[in-house]
Amino acid sequence: MTSEALHALASHIAATLGSRLEAFSELPAGRTRRALRIDTGDGPLFVKLLPVDRAAVFAAEADGLTLLTQTDTFRIPAIRSQGSHDTYAWLALEWLDLKPVRDADDGRRFGDVLAALHAVHGPHYGLNRDNWLGDSRQENGSSESWPLFFARKRLLPQLAAAVEGGLRGSLVSNIQGIVERIAALFLDYRPAASLLHGDLWHGNAGVDAGGRPTVFDPAVHYGDREADFALAEMFGGFPTTMYATYLQGAPLHPSASSRRALYRLYHLLNHYNLYGMSYLRETERTAARLLSELT
Repeated sequence: MTSEALHALASHIAATLGSRLEAFSELPAGRTRRALRIDTGDGPLFVKLLPVDRAAVFAAEADGLTLLTQTDTFRIPAIRSQGSHDTYAWLALEWLDLKPVRDADDGRRFGDVLAALHAVHGPHYGLNRDNWLGDSRQENGSSESWPLFFARKRLLPQLAAAVEGGLRGSLVSNIQGIVERIAALFLDYRPAASLLHGDLWHGNAGVDAGGRPTVFDPAVHYGDREADFALAEMFGGFPTTMYATYLQGAPLHPSASSRRALYRLYHLLNHYNLYGMSYLRETERTAARLLSELT
């Protein structure tokens, strides 16, 4: 998109809010998304862009942000506008000046708020609409069985995408074996249907100028809170006080460590499908180790 076209788009977005464009700049792009800072007469916006045929991604993201906002736990960037213009769809959010969750006090606050989010429960596992985990469509629907939901709506769709992309061999059969035996990980544990962020790594978290923990880019659904915690541990980046504070306020089930690899496997498969061979070995090791424990 040329600078003239970006200017026209920025002006159009400002106009949808009844405001005027004062300035705009393009921000570092994501894997498939472009982003702008748009300064209007009513304040700055953070604007995400996708090709217009992917507008459903932003509709799902907006729904997820709204659901998180309703919990009054994390600071969630407010949705200012969404729509499409020419070849681009956009999602315009309030601009937040954020810093990473790094120091001990930030970690403690984040852990407390994460526990409060997970204390919000739904009537069933899943969600009333599909959404996206990064650039991967995430199937939802509703289920009364969390192991069945996780097998059918998480592992199997990612495995199908990998096989369609050419994956063969032991990883395929190992994941199939895990799916067949997944109930064994839940013999003494029936998790509450907690509201999950769904993509909780340190890159989707921050602290606002007032010190309030913030999250964004959600893949929300109701499920086992251990899944959020396992992903937060997997990629690190949070201070140790975050994990300690969370566990003090909301201890995990004694058998939680037996399910950590299961939840990491879903994200490893997703990364393999999105980013390729650099994630294959770790995915293979995780699946093989988990299946060995199950058999």
